[in-house]
Amino acid sequence: MKIITTLFILCITFGFSQNASEKALYEKKLSAILDTIWEMEQTPLRLRDAAMKNYGDDSKEFKKYQEIYRKNHVINEQKVTKMLDTYGWPAPENSGPRGNWTICNVIQHSDNAIRVKYLPMMKKAVQDEKLEVRFLVRAVDRIATEKGELQMYGGQMKYYPETKSFNVWPVYDPANIDKRRAEIGLMPIAEFLKIRFDFEWNLEEQLKRTAAFKAQKNKI
Repeated sequence: MKIITTLFILCITFGFSQNASEKALYEKKLSAILDTIWEMEQTPLRLRDAAMKNYGDDSKEFKKYQEIYRKNHVINEQKVTKMLDTYGWPAPENSGPRGNWTICNVIQHSDNAIRVKYLPMMKKAVQDEKLEVRFLVRAVDRIATEKGELQMYGGQMKYYPETKSFNVWPVYDPANIDKRRAEIGLMPIAEFLKIRFDFEWNLEEQLKRTAAFKAQKNKI
C-alpha cells in the first residue's frame, strides 16, 4: 500500500514538474512565436491594402494577397487560441512589446464567435494590467458591428464600395463619444481617427449617419 501511495505521489509531482517545465519553455519562446505570427498576419494585409489602393479591390494583385492572408490567418488563429486555452492571457514581459497587439489582431480578424469567446478573458487581462484597454475596446466595437449594431467607441471603419471610400461604422450617441472614451482613458475620437486612419471626424455628418442607421434598423 505504501509503495502504491509513493508511486502516486511521484506521478503527481512529476506531472506538476513537467507542466511547469512546459510552461517555462512556452514563456521563453512566446515572444519569438508571436513575432512570427505577426509577420504571417500583417505582411499579406499590408500588401493587400497597397494593391487595393494602387489597382482596386477587383485586381488580381489584391486577390492574390487576400488569399495568402486568409490561409495564414487560419494557422495563426489555431496557434493563438491554443495558447490562450492552455495558458491563459500572457504577461507582457513574456509576450514582448508587440505581443498583445499580435494576439488581439488575430482575434480581431477572426469570426465573431471567437471574439465573443475571448472577450471575458480580455476583460480580465485588462483588470490584471496585462492588456491595454484600447485592445478591449476594439473587440467590443467589432462585436457590435458584426452584429449589425451601433458601435460605442468609434474604432471600427468600413469600406463602402458604393463610394469607394472608408467611413466610421455608425456610432451610438456620437455627441457624447468623447466622454465615453475619456472615461476609459482613450484620446478624443477626432484625434484617434486622424492618427490611425488619416480620417476626418465630422460630428454633424456622423449624427446624420447614426440617425439614418437607426431609421433603417427600425424598418426591419
